Amino acid sequence: MENVALITGASSGIGQEMARLHASRGGDLVLVARRLDRLEALKNELETRYGAQTLVIAEDLNDEAAPQRIYDQVSAAGIELACLVNNAGFALRGKFHELDWARNREMIQVNMVALAALTRLFLPGFVARNVGHILNVASTAALVPGPLQAVYFASKAFVQYFSNAIAEELSDTAVTVTTLLPGATASEFAQTSGMDKTSLFNKTTSAADVAKIGYEAMLGGDLDVFAGVTRQRKIMMWVARFLPKTYVLKSVRNMQEV
Repeated sequence: MENVALITGASSGIGQEMARLHASRGGDLVLVARRLDRLEALKNELETRYGAQTLVIAEDLNDEAAPQRIYDQVSAAGIELACLVNNAGFALRGKFHELDWARNREMIQVNMVALAALTRLFLPGFVARNVGHILNVASTAALVPGPLQAVYFASKAFVQYFSNAIAEELSDTAVTVTTLLPGATASEFAQTSGMDKTSLFNKTTSAADVAKIGYEAMLGGDLDVFAGVTRQRKIMMWVARFLPKTYVLKSVRNMQEV
């Protein structure tokens, strides 16, 4: 296998489109997600259409031991990664004190802990070879606190801050770390999180377009990249930093009301 990208959350949405894009550029893949049937279907598609060698790993990143098992399987196969795409994640909507704590804990594990663990496991190899790209998928939610999605917004803020910090730590190497901050994206994420019924998802960008923007930014070594965000929305997010926080919090909450 050559020019190998490992992509988590590869069974749908941005991760699936990222896999198709990498395969179309001649790369091979390690696909990680919970649903083996979907991974196998994507593997067959990529091998048939592009000739991409593909290893599928069915793992639930809510399991604390999953990142180590993924790393061990990749290492046992003699695969050296060119790219690591930490895309897996999910959201819940509702008041924090009313949501099931077990599900929120799972979100913390998947969105933050597993992402950091996989980065820690594969990054030493990148540094030793002085080559490699990491793409961590955050969200525009990283930029403000998120009433009715308190843990999700906080988890994406962690992803951006964590990614930016290690990018600077690696500035004297050829290894890059890029943060992708998508806006509302057309994918299963909207339905599973209940966000599809809110005004935030009145207008969405295709997962394929978001994946392409993130993929190109990763290869270019960009620090942060927005995708599916209008110029007006970017201006609003910039201005929000200077507005009273109570106003911002109420505005974000209103956008998430059904």
